Amino acid sequence: MSIQRICILGGSGFVGQHLAARLNELNIQTKVLTRHREKHRELLVLPLIETIEADVHDQTVLEQQFEDCDAVINLIGILNERGHSGAGFRKAHVELTRKVIDACRQAGVSRLLHMSALHADAARGTSYYLRTKGEAEDYLHTFHREVNVTSFRPSVIFGPGDSFFNRFAGLLKFTPYFFPLACAGARFAPVYVGDIVEQFTTALDNPETFGKRFDICGPKIYTLKELVEYTAKIQNLRRHIIGIPKAAAFFQALLMEYFVPGKPFSLDNYDSLKIDSICRPDGKNNITAKTAVETIVPTYLAGNTQRNRYNQFRKKASR
Repeated sequence: MSIQRICILGGSGFVGQHLAARLNELNIQTKVLTRHREKHRELLVLPLIETIEADVHDQTVLEQQFEDCDAVINLIGILNERGHSGAGFRKAHVELTRKVIDACRQAGVSRLLHMSALHADAARGTSYYLRTKGEAEDYLHTFHREVNVTSFRPSVIFGPGDSFFNRFAGLLKFTPYFFPLACAGARFAPVYVGDIVEQFTTALDNPETFGKRFDICGPKIYTLKELVEYTAKIQNLRRHIIGIPKAAAFFQALLMEYFVPGKPFSLDNYDSLKIDSICRPDGKNNITAKTAVETIVPTYLAGNTQRNRYNQFRKKASR
C-alpha cells in the first residue's frame, strides 16, 4: 500500500475507533485529531495511532496536521444540533468539509475519504441532516481533479459501542411493558461497522473508487419496530412495541427536542425518518455488506457476558 500515513477527523467516535484499530493492524501510521485527547485512552494504547488535541474547525491547524499525510479521512457528523435552525448541522457538515478539502489542497494531500449518509441530498433531503450532508458531498466532488475523493453513504451503522441498538436497549430497560415508538414502519438496512471499516481501508489505494459515491446497506431490511422488538428479545425484556401515528410521533419529537436532555429523538430525526434508509434498487454504486444484525448484536447487547460487563465497568470508570 502506497498510503503510509493518514489523518482522521472523527477518529475518536464510534466508527473512528474501529477504523483506527484496523489501520493500526495494517501498520499504517495514523493521526487522530480530537478535542479531548486524554478521554480516549483506548486510542492512546495503539502503537501506530498518534492522538492529537486540536481544533478541527481551524483551517490553519488542519493544514499543519495534513502536511505529512498521504490521505485524510473525514468521519465527522452529528445527528442533532444544540439549536433548532440547522446552523449546527451546517457548521459540522458543510463548513467543516469546505475547510477539510481546502486544507487538503493547500497541504498537497491527494486522497480524501468522506463519510456521508444514505439519501444525503442538498435539494431534496427531508431533514437538515440529510440536506447538509448532501451539500458537503456535492462540494467535495467538485474538486475531483485536484483531490481524489470517495464518499460513503451508509444506512444506520451497528456494532459494539453504537448509538442505535445501545440507545434503544437503554430506553427499553427503563420503560414499562408498553413502549410507544414513533415512525415504527420506517425501514433500515443496518450495516456492521466492521464492514464499513473494510470498505474504507480497501478503497484507500484503489483508483477505481476515485470520484465515486457508494451507497452501503446491510444484507437484510427491517422496520424500526422489528429492530426494537429484536433488541428487547436479546435482553430478555417483555415489551409490547406500539407504533404511534404521525401526529403523535411529531409531538413526541417536539417534546424530546425541547425538554429531554441529549435529544434522544428530535424533529430533525423525525424528518430524516420520512425516507427509508435502504439502498435504491437501481443504484449504480450500491454495496451490500455481508454481516447480518443477528450475528453481531447479541455479542454486545446480551448483558450477562463477561466482555459486556467489562465494557460497562470501563465506561462507568471513564476509562
